[in-house]
Amino acid sequence: MIATRLIGGLGNQMFQYAAGRALALRVGSPLLLDVSGFANYELRRYELDGFRIDATAASAQQLARLGVNATPGTSLLARVLRKVWPQPADRILREASFTYDARIEQASAPVYLDGYWQSERYFARIRQHLLDEFTLKGDWGSDNAAMAAQIATAGAGAVSLHVRRGDYVSNAHTAQYHGVCSLDYYRDAVAHIGGRVEAPHFFVFSDDHEWVRENLQIGHPATFVQINSADHGIYDMMLMKSCRHHIIANSSFSWWGAWLNPAEDKIVVAPQRWFKDATNDTRDLIPAAWVRL
Repeated sequence: MIATRLIGGLGNQMFQYAAGRALALRVGSPLLLDVSGFANYELRRYELDGFRIDATAASAQQLARLGVNATPGTSLLARVLRKVWPQPADRILREASFTYDARIEQASAPVYLDGYWQSERYFARIRQHLLDEFTLKGDWGSDNAAMAAQIATAGAGAVSLHVRRGDYVSNAHTAQYHGVCSLDYYRDAVAHIGGRVEAPHFFVFSDDHEWVRENLQIGHPATFVQINSADHGIYDMMLMKSCRHHIIANSSFSWWGAWLNPAEDKIVVAPQRWFKDATNDTRDLIPAAWVRL
């Protein structure tokens, strides 16, 4: 079996799932999802259940066979599992760095993946599988349907623009690590799109629309998408995907909104600097066809 650890927001969960799914398909093994980390994780919740994914949640016993203790603390069950199934390190593959970890190419079942795996190099060969699986399982409501129709009306001029602030501003540790994209980045990105797309119409996605309205002059028709709460971000991502072109933030959320767009002629603009902390090497993060500004 192949198991992958899920943690973080929706975009991170999708990277972790995609890497695990690609490996599971390669070795002909079922995929299990370790969602135990969400039990005590207040920042985010498990969100992949809104998609048509092909995986099941791993039990504590299954994880123990891979050398993973999914039971917090020193409970009786945790102690028993550790005695029955010792923890073989060779069954756990922990991501070595932010760049592509080629060790995954030699991995075989059974193995447990522990990392973020933020590069399409882990799963580009199964792109169509992921496009099929990362589709909504249920109805997204009349408001989202109406917005999707508006995006469709804009046609080849529809551009998603994502401004991520939230904890990138309010949480001191996150702000120091991630930082936010500058206004200069967004101005340059809008100009890049405006010079290449006829009659662009920008669909703005953000967790701080008031700030965007006050600080970013887009200079083109713009629609602020304010339909979904944070708990329903999956719908915003699907609306992003429906646009023809994209300006993404330094966020895995809008990365996926752009990547899931199947249009071959799409323009995707991404920030040159993904982290405020420049120690992470992001060379494998942004697909070659995308533009970094």
